[in-house]
Amino acid sequence: MTSPPKSSIKIDTPSPPLSASQEMMGNRETGPEFIRSEELKNIVRIGTRGSPLALAQAHYVKHALQAQNTTISYQIVTLQTSGDRFLEADLKTIGGKGLFTKEIEQALIEKKIDLAVHSMKDVPTKRQNGLEILAVLPREDPRDAFISHKYASFKELPHGAHIGTASLRRGAQLRRMRPDLRISLLRGNVQTRIKKVEDGYFDATLLAVAGLNRLGRQDVITEIFDIETFPPAPAQGAIGIETSIQTSPELKNLIKTINCNNTHLTVTAERAFLAALDGNCQTPIAAYADIEDDTIRLRGHILSENGLRICSKKGSVPIKDAYILGTNLGQQAKDEFYA
Repeated sequence: MTSPPKSSIKIDTPSPPLSASQEMMGNRETGPEFIRSEELKNIVRIGTRGSPLALAQAHYVKHALQAQNTTISYQIVTLQTSGDRFLEADLKTIGGKGLFTKEIEQALIEKKIDLAVHSMKDVPTKRQNGLEILAVLPREDPRDAFISHKYASFKELPHGAHIGTASLRRGAQLRRMRPDLRISLLRGNVQTRIKKVEDGYFDATLLAVAGLNRLGRQDVITEIFDIETFPPAPAQGAIGIETSIQTSPELKNLIKTINCNNTHLTVTAERAFLAALDGNCQTPIAAYADIEDDTIRLRGHILSENGLRICSKKGSVPIKDAYILGTNLGQQAKDEFYA
């Protein structure tokens, strides 16, 4: 990998620490106690993509960390990724999910940033050597939203309606439900895709509810799909924090204070299912896990691009076996789907 060009990196001014009275985010029970400021350097650099959603997520992480240590300053460092530069191309033809993370991960390796904030659904299951996902924050709503300015619900779409999406999964699921729909590529950030629908280029699109909530754009949601009939991408709605394995123990301990254990476990199961299927942006795959008491349940699906074929698997195990559950169900689905 090559280093990102200097023009692709932007650094904001370190923000003043939050007051001790401001709301604490995250789950302190899953990590060490409050970290003293003298154990860390004065500024922690947070790497992220530059889209409005990515920046909102980075600021959420920054505030969560500040709530744990009220005296450290944080810089948000924005990096342009390959996925951001090639907005007109179909992801499956130019490299898949890793296009949204590789420049940020390279910055971690080169110590240009101290931690990276990712949408976990964009993180490849094959990990970069020397890096680790240290924490996953409490999950937002994982469901998909139907966005239309012409029709009050998905059922009201007329025959042959034009839907825009860049997601193979959403496209396959839509084709399975409505083979008559005309589905075309629609990429760009959330605001761009909303505007394309508003301007009449498409009759509708689908977006993650989580992203709309984080941007305060719940107003554009026409309808929310049921998670059982329209399951999400693995890890949709979850934010992950990635660091180098060489990161100082003090910073690692601080990051671990905002880890949400239940979200980390469900994302682990979903991503294990995805990994067993060798999944990336080139395969329509859906998965969703939840936890009740000490049991984790997982439902996973792999589809053909036209939606005509589907293989679904489900199972439950004690939470300590989350990874094994995802791996086993993924392998079963792979064996059956490609038989």
